[in-house]
Amino acid sequence: MAPDRNDLTVDVDSHLAAVEQALIAMRRSQSRRALAELAVPAFDVLDVVEMAERSGTQATVSSVASALHVDQPRASKLVTSAVDAGLVSRVADRADGRRVLLVRTPRGRATSAELHRARQSACAAAMADWSDEERVVFAELLTRFVSAFGAR
Repeated sequence: MAPDRNDLTVDVDSHLAAVEQALIAMRRSQSRRALAELAVPAFDVLDVVEMAERSGTQATVSSVASALHVDQPRASKLVTSAVDAGLVSRVADRADGRRVLLVRTPRGRATSAELHRARQSACAAAMADWSDEERVVFAELLTRFVSAFGAR
């Protein structure tokens, strides 16, 4: 016997509610304990600069503002924090000397590697009792979800 259409709607709605609650719980756990020690504003800038480097684009204060969904003055303060921490440096754009680009310093690259290890370790601990197949499926679905969610 096929499920009633209303039953499917309720099921979808409950799944959406479960995803919403999971997102809220994840945000709270990150701010409280799981990754809280890694939630340093300068690290957010470092992540944006690293992503630009990986994609072959140039990181600027404007791109930091856009990626972090903050205004220009806030992005400038965050960049200054990352520069002061020795993680990022400002360099003049060779094509346009008026433009300032952001690049990771050697310390910034080392810190990026440490952050990746710590984040991945936290994820591995959370999925310790998952099968390899469950990890693969979760990674694929979460990546797809985040991509679609971020595009809105």
